[in-house]
Amino acid sequence: MRSFLRVFLPLIAVLALVAGLAAVKAKQIGMLIKAGKAAEAAGPPPEVVNTGLAKQDTWALTLTAVGSVEAVKGVTLSNDAPGIITAIRFESGAEVKAGEVLVELDSSVERAQLGSVLARRELAKTNLERNKALVDKGALPAAQLDGDEATLKSANADAAALQAQIARKTVRAPFAGKLGIRAVNLGQYLNPGTPLTMLESKDALYVDFTLPQQKLGQLALGTKVEFHAVGVEGTLAGAIAAIDTNVDPVSRSVRIRATVEDKAQKLRPGMFLEVLVILDKQQQVVAVPATAIVHATYGNSVFVVEDKGTGADGKPLKIARQQFVRTGAARGDFVSIEDGLKAGETVVVAGAFKLRNGASIVVNDTVKFDPQLAPKPENH
Repeated sequence: MRSFLRVFLPLIAVLALVAGLAAVKAKQIGMLIKAGKAAEAAGPPPEVVNTGLAKQDTWALTLTAVGSVEAVKGVTLSNDAPGIITAIRFESGAEVKAGEVLVELDSSVERAQLGSVLARRELAKTNLERNKALVDKGALPAAQLDGDEATLKSANADAAALQAQIARKTVRAPFAGKLGIRAVNLGQYLNPGTPLTMLESKDALYVDFTLPQQKLGQLALGTKVEFHAVGVEGTLAGAIAAIDTNVDPVSRSVRIRATVEDKAQKLRPGMFLEVLVILDKQQQVVAVPATAIVHATYGNSVFVVEDKGTGADGKPLKIARQQFVRTGAARGDFVSIEDGLKAGETVVVAGAFKLRNGASIVVNDTVKFDPQLAPKPENH
C-alpha cells in the first residue's frame, strides 16, 4: 500500500491540476465566445464624423477653360539679306523704340557701288543742265535732251536700288517693345531669315482659349473673364474681345480671344492660365462641401445623417444612409448637387470614406471645418 501511494499519489495530483487548468480555460473561452456573439449582435462601434448642411445658394453661371497668353504684337526678328554681322546694337532683354537699329550687316560692297552710281548721277545731271542751255540757244537738237534725261533717270534708279540693298542689311525694330535673348554674335554669317531675337510689345496682352461649340450661344463680346496663373498672386480681370467665326471640325470647339488687364506686367507670352468666363445668368443650386462626395466607379454618393431612436443610455442614436447623387459644377470648396439631395439635409463632410450604408455614427462638430466659395490657400 505504501508503495502504491508513493507511485500514484503524485500522478493523481498532476491529473487534478491539469483538470483544474482545463476547466479555467474552458470558462475563459466560453466567455470570449459569448462576448464575440454579443459584439456581433451589437454591430461595429460607431464612427466619429463631422457633419454639415446641404445649403441652397445662388451661383453665377460660369465656364471654365485653359488658355495661353499671347502678345498683341510679337515677332521673331530676322535678316532679309545674307551677310556678315558688323554691329550688334542691342542687349538681351532690352527695351527698344520703333525704328531703332538692332543689327547691321556688312554692306561695304554696296556702299562702294553706290558711290560710283552717285558720281554718274551727278555727271548726268550736269550734262542735262549744260545741254538744256545749248538747246535753248539752238546749238543742239531737242532730241539730245531726251537721251540726257533718260541717263539721269537710270542713274537715280540705280542709286535707289543700291540704297534699298543697304537698308535690307540693317535690321530695325518694327515697333516698340521688349527684346528677348540674343541668338547671334558679332562676325557671324547669316543666311536670309536667320532668327536674331524675339520682340514683344508691352502695350497689352491677349489670352486665347477654346470652349465647346454647345457653349457658343452663351457667349458675347464684352463678357467678363477672370484669369489665374500658377505662380502669380491674385486674379486678373478681362473681357472677351473676339470670337472666332469657325468651329474646329476635329475638336468641335470655338476659339475665344480675351483682353487681360496686367498693369503690373506679371504675365509673359506663352504662359498657361486658368480661365473663368462669368456669364450674366444665375442659378439656384444645392451645394455641399467637396469632402462630402464619395467618388466611386459606380457613381458618386453622400452619406445623409438620420436619427435611429435612443440607446440604452438615453442618448440619441444616429446612422449614415448612403445616397447616390448627380454632381454638377464646382465652386471653390463646394460642389453643386443636381439630383439626389435636398437643401437642409445633414450630410457627413469629414470621415465619409470610412462609412458604409446604415453605419452607426457619433457626430463631433467641435473640429473647425470652414469651406469657402473662393478659398485663398497659402502657396508654400
